[in-house]
Amino acid sequence: MFTPPPQPLDRRRLLRQFGGGMGMIGAASLLSSIESSHAGSLPEGQTHFPAKAKRVIHLFMNGGPFQSDLFDPKPALQKYAGTKPNGADLLTERPTGGLLPSPFKFQRCGESGLPVSELLPKLSQHIDDICVLNSMHADNPNHGPALLQMNNGTITPTRPSMGAWFLYGLGTENENLPGYVVLCPGRPVRFSILWNSAFLPSKHQGTYINHSTMQPDKMLPHLKNAQWDDKTQRRQLDLLQQIHSEHQVGRGNASLLNARVASMETAFRMQFEANEVFDLERESKQTRAAYGKGHFSNGCLLARRMVERGVRFVQVYYGNGQPWDTHSGHDTKVPKLCKDIDQPIAALLTDLKQRGMLDDTLIVWGGEFGRTPTSENGTGRDHNHHGFTMWMAGGGVKGGISYGETDDFGFKATVNKMHVHDLHATILHLLGLDHEKLIYRHAGRDYRLTDVYGNVAQEILA
Repeated sequence: MFTPPPQPLDRRRLLRQFGGGMGMIGAASLLSSIESSHAGSLPEGQTHFPAKAKRVIHLFMNGGPFQSDLFDPKPALQKYAGTKPNGADLLTERPTGGLLPSPFKFQRCGESGLPVSELLPKLSQHIDDICVLNSMHADNPNHGPALLQMNNGTITPTRPSMGAWFLYGLGTENENLPGYVVLCPGRPVRFSILWNSAFLPSKHQGTYINHSTMQPDKMLPHLKNAQWDDKTQRRQLDLLQQIHSEHQVGRGNASLLNARVASMETAFRMQFEANEVFDLERESKQTRAAYGKGHFSNGCLLARRMVERGVRFVQVYYGNGQPWDTHSGHDTKVPKLCKDIDQPIAALLTDLKQRGMLDDTLIVWGGEFGRTPTSENGTGRDHNHHGFTMWMAGGGVKGGISYGETDDFGFKATVNKMHVHDLHATILHLLGLDHEKLIYRHAGRDYRLTDVYGNVAQEILA
């Protein structure tokens, strides 16, 4: 029998309270958007075939790193410096000049002997766990369309993000936390479309966390209800469920209202687990020191804490905007950028491996495209979608290998070319999902993350 809370609550006031004062990090509002009546493509917990990865951490270098500074050395750049031979005159977003060599040295690392730049000394120690993808290519050299394609599978801004597709296919492992979390410092309003759910059920949308400040109550607005204790909130939710049940009689499936009620349940549970997962003070001093300081270091450590608690997909953005977008002063900016990412990524790989999680956690690194081997205004590099480098580690990929090649100047993918659609198809495959079968019918047609393209890169699968 229902016992009323200590303070009398009328129904209108209750719904007003839920609409505003019960909020949790925006997850409630995200999850309470209009739900579709379509069911998921697979029953909860099932896959098309055995999965090698259970979860994904995407380390996103927004702006686009230059491949030949880091993993794809090109001696011909030095030989032909300042000239523009055939093959170095590809169309990019802006006019560029002659070839501009990278000043950074490479050495062969690990048992595999893969080349890694001197800018990444700590990460180079993990090269035998890394699969370097040197033949990536995309369709557009402009940030907006390229960001959409890398994150949403198409340059069309009305499609679901890949994280939303992952959750649609796999569901969540922890009902007390969002299944898809995006860590990006600041307030990147123009980026929010990159983690939207579009026409997929809104419960699959990414939950954005501003981790500029590492205090849980500041990262997560309304983490605690200042007005009522846990027991009273639980009674509120029970009353809401009772009202909802009465309202549903004779009305059928009210998807919008079902979603709103479910979001309140999620928000209530998150008050307890989220406070713990986002509190880095619970980590040892040794662990904090291993990851280093700074927003990207904190993001990598938060990502590990979340995936070990069942969060399916975590994206860690390097900065707000395009910090890797080096149109000028390229050679002076890149060392600092690399220093910021080298230690935390190496620590993340070490941490996951020590915990026995790297085998079923897929790490994906890269930007929306690369940069040109030719110069822009003498000291910068323009966007390059013709050929660039990404890498993956863990989660069922072979380590210590390089897949694909670019031309002599590192401008265009030439061998084992891997399009963004192929990347997405391969990630889905590692998660146990067939990209051609993970479909959703909307507006009279079937949609999928890879549209009508994509091939799994079988050669890189362990």
